[in-house]
Amino acid sequence: MARFIFITGGVVSSLGKGLMAASLAALLQARGYRVRIRKFDPYLNVDPGTMSPYQHGEVYVTDDGAETDLDLGHYERFTGVAARQSDNVTSGRIYQQIIQRERRGDYLGATVQVIPHVTDAIKAFAKDETDDLDFVLCEIGGTVGDIESLPFIEAIRQLKNEVGRGNAISIHVTLVPFIAAAGELKTKPTQHSVRELAALGVQPDVLVCRCEHPLPASERAKIALFCNVPESAVIPALDAKSIYAVPLQYHAEGLDSEVLRAFGIVPSSAPDLSRWSEIVDRLTNPEGEVTVGVVGKYVGLQDAYKSLNEALVHGGIANRVKVNIRWIDAELFEGDDAEIAAHLEPCHAILVPGAFGERGAEGKIASVRFAREREIPYFGICFGMQMACIEGARDLGGIANASSTEFGPTDEPVVGLITEWMGRDGLEKREASGDLGGTMRLGAYEATLGGNSRVAAIYGDTTISERHRHRWEVNTAYRDVLEKGGLVFSGMSPDGTLPEIVERPDHPWFVGVQFHPELKSKPFDPHPLFTSFIEAAVRQSRLV
Repeated sequence: MARFIFITGGVVSSLGKGLMAASLAALLQARGYRVRIRKFDPYLNVDPGTMSPYQHGEVYVTDDGAETDLDLGHYERFTGVAARQSDNVTSGRIYQQIIQRERRGDYLGATVQVIPHVTDAIKAFAKDETDDLDFVLCEIGGTVGDIESLPFIEAIRQLKNEVGRGNAISIHVTLVPFIAAAGELKTKPTQHSVRELAALGVQPDVLVCRCEHPLPASERAKIALFCNVPESAVIPALDAKSIYAVPLQYHAEGLDSEVLRAFGIVPSSAPDLSRWSEIVDRLTNPEGEVTVGVVGKYVGLQDAYKSLNEALVHGGIANRVKVNIRWIDAELFEGDDAEIAAHLEPCHAILVPGAFGERGAEGKIASVRFAREREIPYFGICFGMQMACIEGARDLGGIANASSTEFGPTDEPVVGLITEWMGRDGLEKREASGDLGGTMRLGAYEATLGGNSRVAAIYGDTTISERHRHRWEVNTAYRDVLEKGGLVFSGMSPDGTLPEIVERPDHPWFVGVQFHPELKSKPFDPHPLFTSFIEAAVRQSRLV
């Protein structure tokens, strides 16, 4: 039977519960254990798919087409274990399922209540598909004391009792703030947070204390005394120079050893952390640096592009260079060539990421034109590929009014809404006026690459599988026009109907992809497209 590790947070949000969970899972993996991480999100949205990136950061997409919390990206990047639909659940999804069952009469006339019906559904989610695992880490979103999280806290309290002592522990991530006026760290917020959690029936076994300054032994002892844990179970968590140094940092503080001790497990050997040491070495000892301009519409919140940011870092790791990212608001470029040049000339490569809506589109098209004309490496992802096709149609294909139906009615729909495609379970159909949530082309789909294309050489294969999240596609009716202008369709869906990749063979590096390769990149296994893109940026840096 799998052992459960429940992870909660207190005092404030954004303490790094997801990063801690991912790091602990990586440390357990390094000791030879099979792990899986799950996220409980208390909000009432069914999933994050319809939420603004400014509200919740990026939407992370799994192979099986789930739109999930961005923490699942951390989980995959640190463990290499592909996330699934069953690894993220929200209050909205739990209540949706319960109401559907109630309407069908599944509860046989019973009064439907939070206890036991909601908590039972949460527990069933936690235990689903865990038979082949050694450890299941379950992160509870939000902060202890939030009204929304109460059913989840109650569910883990019940589950700890049901699986028995030795099969479940609780880790609480909390804050030990430094008060400058007093010149000292304060443990009282942690004491209050643990008391709040204990009042709900969950006593932490391990405390992870986020702090800006080293935690003195005296304060560690005070926390242990007031929070009813051993001193060894009070784990300091200071800021790290890179998130990929965090597993090594937690190991040095004894987190993985303390977790095993809480389960009564005596480690047979030390973990193999060589790959994490190699990653940190490459990050801290680069042999050069490059600057990549990311022209987007959500640049005010970098969590909106979390996986993209990390994939660029991974490309730097592969090439042993530091990647400096310039986040550039696409709206700055609309109708101002001087502004474009001022922002993009210092860049060794340009990337236009995914997005939805017309705002900033003309600035992104201008960025494509700048990269093409100046022969600067260009990478267009999803929306960025579509804007590359519109730019090609306008500037090289003679179609001045080329546009996308996403922006409104147009006589030249170079990009249009897809209403049907071959999915994993047969033909998928969508209505233009249908629901927004969960109705895009989502998850992993195969693509066939041209045998002599640049992307086939990059992948080392002509059949690939990548994750998608989009509602509009490049219109193949314009393929001849675009290819006459030098923009080659080098990747297509297996049935030949949906464009997946375009490239310019006469350009130093110009690739647009309809999918999101950043979702599959990992520090110990960088995505080949990002590796090649940063390699091209390195070559460009040597020319300027």
